[in-house]
Amino acid sequence: MVRFENVFMRYDGGPVILRDVSFHLEPGSFHFLTGASGAGKSTLLRLMYLAARPVSGHVSMFGRDIAEVSRKERPAFRRRVGVVFQDFRLLPHLSALDNVALPLRIAGTKESLIREHVPELLAWVGLSGQLDALPATLSGGQQQRIAIARAVIGRPALLLADEPTGNVDDRIAVRLLYLFEELHKMGTTVVIATHNESLVDRFDHPRLHLEDARITHRAPSSVLRRPPPRAATGSPGQAARSRSQPPPADAP
Repeated sequence: MVRFENVFMRYDGGPVILRDVSFHLEPGSFHFLTGASGAGKSTLLRLMYLAARPVSGHVSMFGRDIAEVSRKERPAFRRRVGVVFQDFRLLPHLSALDNVALPLRIAGTKESLIREHVPELLAWVGLSGQLDALPATLSGGQQQRIAIARAVIGRPALLLADEPTGNVDDRIAVRLLYLFEELHKMGTTVVIATHNESLVDRFDHPRLHLEDARITHRAPSSVLRRPPPRAATGSPGQAARSRSQPPPADAP
């Protein structure tokens, strides 16, 4: 699904961010992308959602070299990738429902389908009572779950999350990561960038570790795994490509 081959990256003659980076991600895999703040994690994710191109080397997505994807093809190509941004990027004047519905409306989805599937997905992430709430009235954990719902509403094959737990406490962070695991169980390929390695240690997934502009592969090192949080009601249904009815995180 994703292949990097000898990728070199820097911006406008600045310091080298990625040097000779090579790896591949299989469909349906789950990886953490770790490294200190400023190590280049966000840049690597930008390459994966076509917001940047490498100075040299090759990045292939879904069997296509991104250098060969034309400007006309990019919107459809990007719809196969869901992104949870570090700063949420919710529109402050839109309700939770309308923020999640935005990608569908841009794609021309019928309003009847939006009204059916968006509330279902928000219920799955534990926000069935917040459909009309504006972002400013919600906690950081609630805003993050809206951002996750918006990223998966289009049923992407690949989900990228940039420091999704950076603005919440550890209790909520663990619950958010269980939510990403449930999405992965439904077949989505997941990459989560984080510098919180103590949090990553609680989960049994391999790592891509960035340090000194190079990447290394690290096996899972789960030693503190805890039971998942109490489930709330609801299911993602067609909005999140459900094969079952997995429970959401119920963090406030």
